[in-house]
Amino acid sequence: MRRNFCGLRLSVGSLLVTLLTCPAAQSSPASQSSGSPTTVVIDAGHGGHDRGGIPGQRVAEKDMTLDVAQRLRNVLSASGYHTVMTRDSDVFVPLPTRVAIANSYRNAIFVCIHFNATGRAGAGGIETYFYSRDSLPLASAIHNLVVGGAPSSNRGVRRRGYYVLRKTNIPAVLVECGFLTNPTEAAYAQTASYRQKLAEEIAAGVRGRNSVASDSYIDQTKVAKSAHGRSKRPHKKSARKKKSSSKPAGSEARSGSINREA
Repeated sequence: MRRNFCGLRLSVGSLLVTLLTCPAAQSSPASQSSGSPTTVVIDAGHGGHDRGGIPGQRVAEKDMTLDVAQRLRNVLSASGYHTVMTRDSDVFVPLPTRVAIANSYRNAIFVCIHFNATGRAGAGGIETYFYSRDSLPLASAIHNLVVGGAPSSNRGVRRRGYYVLRKTNIPAVLVECGFLTNPTEAAYAQTASYRQKLAEEIAAGVRGRNSVASDSYIDQTKVAKSAHGRSKRPHKKSARKKKSSSKPAGSEARSGSINREA
């Protein structure tokens, strides 16, 4: 499949992001579906100095998220979707830049990849987050397929105002692909076949987002507000705050899932 290329430059602070890939040709399978978004902005959580997870965590979340994101890009591209990566290497990208990239595309969707962590090794499972109501069908489709193909428990679809979900103007979801602090789930995450399976199930959810019934969900927006007060710093945690001296403000896409107990 032939692609055209162009340069889109976004500047936030001192960081300059250049996006090279332009939309796929109109003959691609994804673009033949009338009214269906053909651009998927894929956001690999963390990166650079931001390892993700909790202090002392052996498996770096930033490495796992990038690998799954790259695999997801490959699967979706093969299906004719135009894909955009907020990061395609081990670099730190601030949250406002990730949002700016997503919002620069019309008729698109945003998929943020994360893995969970907590101080209790027994906690595990898959959970998917959304914020705006028009993102619920996407969240439901992705969640059902990822849970169905993973040997992990179902922690449900949840509504919460994480920065990258709240600030995007397009349907957006954040997928927590398991707990890297759970020995069993961490072992799965470190296998290429499992990361490929995650990418394929997420891609299937993207393709089937308009044909899957929306799930019931847990609304955590009020819980987050009561726990965090009026703070706008997205890296603050709710219960059992983790030490964040090594985590700069704005480094987290989510604010509370890391330390939530099962």
